Amino acid sequence: MKKLFSIIYILLFVTISQLMAQDMEPQEPTINPLAKIITETGEETENTNYSGSAPLVVHFDPGIDNPENYSSYFEWRFYENEIVEGQHVLVRHESETDFTFTKAGTHLICLIGYFLNGNDTIMTVTEEDYITKTREPISITISTSKLDFPNAFSPNGDGANDIYKAKIGYQSIVEFKATIYNRWGQKMYEWTDPAGGWDGTYKGSNVKEGVYYVHVQAKGADGRKYNIKQDITLLRGYTETASGDN
Repeated sequence: MKKLFSIIYILLFVTISQLMAQDMEPQEPTINPLAKIITETGEETENTNYSGSAPLVVHFDPGIDNPENYSSYFEWRFYENEIVEGQHVLVRHESETDFTFTKAGTHLICLIGYFLNGNDTIMTVTEEDYITKTREPISITISTSKLDFPNAFSPNGDGANDIYKAKIGYQSIVEFKATIYNRWGQKMYEWTDPAGGWDGTYKGSNVKEGVYYVHVQAKGADGRKYNIKQDITLLRGYTETASGDN
């Protein structure tokens, strides 16, 4: 009986020792790349599939797990529409990198990772992994452009239509310049951000009601060029109530 207990004890000791040894063995490093994007509301979102309007600034993070004593080497490879061997349009040799997307379409981003520890080399992901779809790339889709302007506004401080600016829904505008003129051709105001606009003043003073002229020159992420020239009517006596009555 004592001999049997001794054998059982030895077996248990060996088994526990093996399990402890396995737990103590360092795990190999891995990567889980993510795209970090600041939304229009100022919130940060992490994703591997995102659609938005240009210009779109994206921060790419390799998401390293178990780096231990390994040094790392990374290649961020950017492709357009599909992943074809050797057909990437851009490479970034950084652990983390930022990129501003200004071209419409689908952009696929692959992270190729190497980890080195002496003579020990680990390649976590290869280009072939993405081609054979055993690994999914990060996908960033940039919308086609859209830009329209109204033909009137009412800068009277009622909180409705007080600023002359692009209509809601403009998207993917990567170059922009708008200029306001009076009927004699005098420049009244100019702005270069599509989110901006004119408040109906000139040198700090309100301009008179009447017809003015806007010239907008812009370019979309899809290459479309905008050359908008139109009259705009400034109406100070026009008010809009909550019910929509004028």
